[in-house]
Amino acid sequence: MTSRRTSPIMLEVLRNRFQAIADEMASLVLRAGHTVFVKETSDFGAALVSTDGEVVCAPMNTGVALMVGVPCDVAIRRSLALGMDEGDVFISNDVWNTGGMATHLPDIYVWKPVFHEGRVVCYTWAFVHSSDVGGVVPGSIAPSSHEIYQEGLRIPVSKLFRRGALNDELLAIIRANCRIPEQNWGDIKAMVSGLSRAEQRVAALIGRYGVETVRSGIADVLDYAEEQAREEFARVPDGTYVFWDYLEGDSGGGRAIRLKVAMTVERGGVTLDFADTDPQTRQSYNLPSHSRRGHWQFVFSLVGFLRSVRAGIAYNSGLARPVAVEVPRGSVLNPEPGVAVGNRSATQIRLVDVVMGALAQACPAIVPAAGAGQGSIFLLRVPDFETGQSRVSVIQPLCGGSGGRPTKDGIDGIDFSIGFLRNIPVEAIEADMPVRIRRYRLRPDSGGAGRYRGGAGLEIEMEVLAPEATATSRAMDRYRFRPWGRLGGRPGALGYTLLNPGTRRERDVGKIDVLHLAFGDVLRIGTPGGGGYGDPLARDTAAVLGDVRRGVVSRASAARDYGVVITEDLRVDAAATDARRAALRGERRPLLDFDFGPEREAHERLWSDALVTALNRRLEPYPPRMRTLLRERVCALVDEDAASGRAVREADLARLFDRVLGEMGHAGWKVAAPGER
Repeated sequence: MTSRRTSPIMLEVLRNRFQAIADEMASLVLRAGHTVFVKETSDFGAALVSTDGEVVCAPMNTGVALMVGVPCDVAIRRSLALGMDEGDVFISNDVWNTGGMATHLPDIYVWKPVFHEGRVVCYTWAFVHSSDVGGVVPGSIAPSSHEIYQEGLRIPVSKLFRRGALNDELLAIIRANCRIPEQNWGDIKAMVSGLSRAEQRVAALIGRYGVETVRSGIADVLDYAEEQAREEFARVPDGTYVFWDYLEGDSGGGRAIRLKVAMTVERGGVTLDFADTDPQTRQSYNLPSHSRRGHWQFVFSLVGFLRSVRAGIAYNSGLARPVAVEVPRGSVLNPEPGVAVGNRSATQIRLVDVVMGALAQACPAIVPAAGAGQGSIFLLRVPDFETGQSRVSVIQPLCGGSGGRPTKDGIDGIDFSIGFLRNIPVEAIEADMPVRIRRYRLRPDSGGAGRYRGGAGLEIEMEVLAPEATATSRAMDRYRFRPWGRLGGRPGALGYTLLNPGTRRERDVGKIDVLHLAFGDVLRIGTPGGGGYGDPLARDTAAVLGDVRRGVVSRASAARDYGVVITEDLRVDAAATDARRAALRGERRPLLDFDFGPEREAHERLWSDALVTALNRRLEPYPPRMRTLLRERVCALVDEDAASGRAVREADLARLFDRVLGEMGHAGWKVAAPGER
């Protein structure tokens, strides 16, 4: 950091002026957007970006609250190489062409240079999550996709406008490669309008304070945020904190994917080392971070921590500067080009849990239990008989409850990690698509029990009124491994999906990849609840009674999990409650710092930390795509041995690898020896 040129008073003035510009830009995109996913759900972002590619300011209450740490420098360098003039607007969604800015294809980014006397002062910048950019499925994202070519149109860094004139040829390509061209173009126009409005506001700021004051102010607000972040990280006890959690894989039998971090805190800096995270996968959970320092999808938990412990902290990419990210190439968090990445939001949400779990060990009295860990986007395609095309729209973000907190219950129906997404009013859904929403409510008994209860999940039931329809839902998770509880709190409930519930045709479909539906089909989805915090038997009985009266907790659960006996007329039976709680205290096992639930405990009896680490170490010398194939086959053999009652240890891996390599060689595959690339 360098000494600031801006006085403290002017720094605060400029920080608030920059913030107002970003807020106005986001407000315009929200109001001018065309798709339900933008104008109702708010999956979009807006920011001012420095000439070095750092986010100077971004809205905190409108759109996606994940902008801190977005690396825009590579995209800016590529746009400079194309030549940059006043009136140019650049566009891209290419995850390999933008160096960690774009991380899956539905996120379409646009940016515009702001000039003063021939020099760029900053960039206005925005993105929207498009409801469809082509690809193999409506909505473009399927967990089972295995290469990026299945996921839609890729737009390298290009000029959408040249000196203010629309690039009609590029727009024609974009429109021809998606299912909803008019809506997509409407969202892009909304972003371009936001860029232009922000450009006008920056010009007015320069006119009032002078260009050099604005330039130095941009640099200094970033330095100021970094100083504040380092001060807060310096209060965290130095040390290395290790934690891991799992992505569950798709419903077609995909294998659990372990995300493991060693978080080292030292002298106001943080290093997130993911060396022991699993290799890239053939499913679409890969997150193309390019191992960028302070990458936005790795620092979300830490930025949330900073904002919690320091009210009013400057909100820009300076907060991410103290965070180093180390991810080996070929990891699921830093894959090689060409793999599928559409479902990377599931990975990012699980990263929140992983980093929070490490942080909880450093700051046990501050960090809550795990939230639902799901930010699934439930999307439907139906035929449009008037145009002969398709209608595609988001039905609802499928979030769950947040984790119980050290002094409060978790929030019902929304998780911290995805809290910026807004739910869509039922009236808007039914006006937009031929469906009937038969049920939309908080899911009873889904929040983990605790002194402070985990937030309840959601339950939605939809009836199809079109002759046929196709449903997709990215980022469904926590169907196998529960959201963990903290300091005696219990884990939250798992998610579920039922087709035609309560009928002879009822079927548990699990996590949705691509689901074909007919007229009259009913789909009911229950999202996970957050983990509980603290001893459930210490929960205030009045709070339990209130939950029962609101229908969030059943009478049976009140007695089973909290030891609170509720009478039929919904009153607390004090004597029976005292007796019930005394009995439960005598029966239970010791309270756990982290309660992961029986499903994870069973999984790790076979797939221990030591076994998974040894497997990944043995895979490291092979090329990334070979690692994926080797891992799948070796894991299948481990499962076969376990099913036969043979315990598998790290020492057995050499035998299993020799067998798999022999099979591949016998089949005619050229198998690279360790170290050969």
